[in-house]
Amino acid sequence: MCTGITCKEELIGDHQLITASVTQTTIMKHFLRMFIQVCLYFYCKCLWRCLKFVVRKLTGRCELQRICYNTKPGAARTMKIEASLKGSKSKRLQTSVSVHPDAIEKTIDDIMELKKINPDINPQLGVSLQACLLQIVGYRNLIVEVEKLRREPYDSENLQHEEMLLKLWKCLKPNSPLKARISKQWCEIGFQGDDPKTDFRGMGLLGLYNLVYFAEWDTEVAQQVLSDSLHPKYREVTKKEISQFSKVEWEKKKFDKAIGYSFAIVGINITDLAYNLLVSGALKTHFYNVAPEAPTLTHFQQTFCKWGNGTAT
Repeated sequence: MCTGITCKEELIGDHQLITASVTQTTIMKHFLRMFIQVCLYFYCKCLWRCLKFVVRKLTGRCELQRICYNTKPGAARTMKIEASLKGSKSKRLQTSVSVHPDAIEKTIDDIMELKKINPDINPQLGVSLQACLLQIVGYRNLIVEVEKLRREPYDSENLQHEEMLLKLWKCLKPNSPLKARISKQWCEIGFQGDDPKTDFRGMGLLGLYNLVYFAEWDTEVAQQVLSDSLHPKYREVTKKEISQFSKVEWEKKKFDKAIGYSFAIVGINITDLAYNLLVSGALKTHFYNVAPEAPTLTHFQQTFCKWGNGTAT
């Protein structure tokens, strides 16, 4: 028969043993799961390489040839080529997606040589690979260019920055002269205060570049979007509709109210969205389809404009 203290010590000891056992079991399960995942990864990788080897022997073509001959030009082909190059066991092929644009032709020659492909027998392959590499390398360079603009802050002492800001006003409000550089008038085009430079802190010059491009490239639409932001539309609700709504539903619908938005601030927020999609690679499909060669800042700005005027699909 045990005393109260002895029983308590035994219970604590049992609890510690159970806890240690559970911890060990959890660690073992986690280790086993990781081990299985690693084994599956190498198994699939080896299986894929064996499959590629067999297909090459049967068709007489490497993976790059099969992609170019069996896939139409555009995002589908370019993304397959990019995945194939990145997943290659050859370092030369892996690094080919990040070469300088001027070195693309030399890179194509290296790929053809490495894959033992005769350019005289396969002249179209070099052309197809070059188009794909221009898009792949161009997308990477576009990210660098966009990031540089995003990191550059608006400087009111910089004449070029000031000229761009004034151009934005003139394009959007051609019949309303700006009375002063620092003015409450800036709120009319959606800035938060009397000096717009404070609103560009998040996106830097990139936000201003996009707004100016939209206002200059598609002035009529930009002015209409600005007008809609200042004069939001709403429709009248019929008596029949009113009778069908409960008080809770009416509060949720809010048909009698319409909320506007700040044109410039929304434009900067859309720029932020476009930037994140670009960096994440989500815009690759779009740019590889619309840009026959290297995507440029203009393609990025045109995408922004489509989102800005609501025509993006």
